[in-house]
Amino acid sequence: MCARFLDRFFKPKPYIVESIPPPSVAHGAGMAVPEYKVKPYFIVASVEMGNTTTKCILTGTNLETGHAYAINKTVKMSRDVRPPKPGEEVFGATLDGTKITRESVTELVRDTLLECHKEVGLSVTDDLDFVVRSTGVVAAMDSPDQVGDFVIALANGCLAAGVPPKKMTPPMSKENLSKKLQGYSFADKVVFVGAVAGVVPPVGSSGVEMVANEMEGELAMAGIKEGAKNTPVDFRNPCISIDFGTTLDGRITSDVAPGDPDPFAKTIGNFCGLAGAIPDSIVRGTGQVEGRTGTALDMFGDKSALEGVSRIGRSAGIVEDYVEQIHRHIDIRRVPPDRERFGRVPVNSRVAHDSGVVLIGCDVGENGSETGALNTIGAEIYEKYSKGLLTDVIDHVCSEMALRLIDVAVEHDLVPENSSIGFTGRAAISGKKPQYILNGIAERGLYKDPQDHVVFVDDGLARGAALMGRCMNSLGKPKNPLGGVRGGRCIMAERIKIGK
Repeated sequence: MCARFLDRFFKPKPYIVESIPPPSVAHGAGMAVPEYKVKPYFIVASVEMGNTTTKCILTGTNLETGHAYAINKTVKMSRDVRPPKPGEEVFGATLDGTKITRESVTELVRDTLLECHKEVGLSVTDDLDFVVRSTGVVAAMDSPDQVGDFVIALANGCLAAGVPPKKMTPPMSKENLSKKLQGYSFADKVVFVGAVAGVVPPVGSSGVEMVANEMEGELAMAGIKEGAKNTPVDFRNPCISIDFGTTLDGRITSDVAPGDPDPFAKTIGNFCGLAGAIPDSIVRGTGQVEGRTGTALDMFGDKSALEGVSRIGRSAGIVEDYVEQIHRHIDIRRVPPDRERFGRVPVNSRVAHDSGVVLIGCDVGENGSETGALNTIGAEIYEKYSKGLLTDVIDHVCSEMALRLIDVAVEHDLVPENSSIGFTGRAAISGKKPQYILNGIAERGLYKDPQDHVVFVDDGLARGAALMGRCMNSLGKPKNPLGGVRGGRCIMAERIKIGK
């Protein structure tokens, strides 16, 4: 008993990567300026409009060292987008029903982008090197290809802010890059073929995407790879990346055999459905947040809190009972081939099945049909007990969701011993969720040393945007590679052969 009691205090701690600002350098007597002002930096703006938040995150990569830093972050609530004006066509809606038009998206993106640059004294036209746009607003769309129209609306916002079009597309040649970047680019040696961080995206035989938020999954995977560089975890292929934002996205990548002339991993699995929307539904029943648009973010924030231990005794039993009740309404499995939506996200499940890609989904009832039950359970917890117990319930609910997703991947032989698992998004990296998830992975015996195979990364989409920009401009670091397989070397040589 004593050993088990002490074990709760000495479990391996998860690696959690948090964004840090760039270092400063001395610049004259008693003065210091941010490093990106005086050293060669590749500055990328990640423009994300999700169901809960709309962000512009400026990420700077020191081209001499390959280290990436968060220069600035501007976050707005997507529910605060201005309402449609007369004559505007409603383009879609967020998960909470907030209506959006192309014009309102354009204005929100423009203002967020300009504000983010202004706060740190940077110019959109002169200092920014690249922009990547992404969206998780897929609930009101009829099919995955409609996301392209939404990305165009995001692009219009970038253009309205003064971003030149050339900063949103790959350069045609090394000579098209700015003088600052040319000395660090390998664009004259390798060709960008669409692979980001050594992974080829999944495309069915018809050429259509299998899940509406495909690009978010790609960015999350790349962002976790970049963030893991700050830890001992070698998060290269094969890997499982899971983004627990309001909606669920992520990828599972294949291993690459030694000596294979094709150095790129394939995407063999995808995640889709609901994630942070589930704890949002629970807290909306408490009366402590707005009943339609309130979120768990409003109530608890997004910071991790590893201090302390899980509840014991009677409280633990109460938490366990509520977690079980909630999970009776949560459907996690491989998406059947006849489904066109899962967790409210449009999917081409038949294409995924025919292409051999395992599409794993998370839902509440069918397409969110049982979220009302979660409201009721949340109200009961808050009324009978406390905010503290509700926090514990939500942490365990989200952790169990993550572990059930991994269990489905294991069932389909997608988690080999040399793989790694990475998480990003508020519903996986906040509170005590990282510790609970790592504990669950350890209990499953998937790895000899689970701490060396699991990582949690904040701002995954922004990190992924910075890495995608680097890949498009061939700004790699062969001595510290992101592509290739776990424990392997850089794949530059193989890529040069392909280019020839």
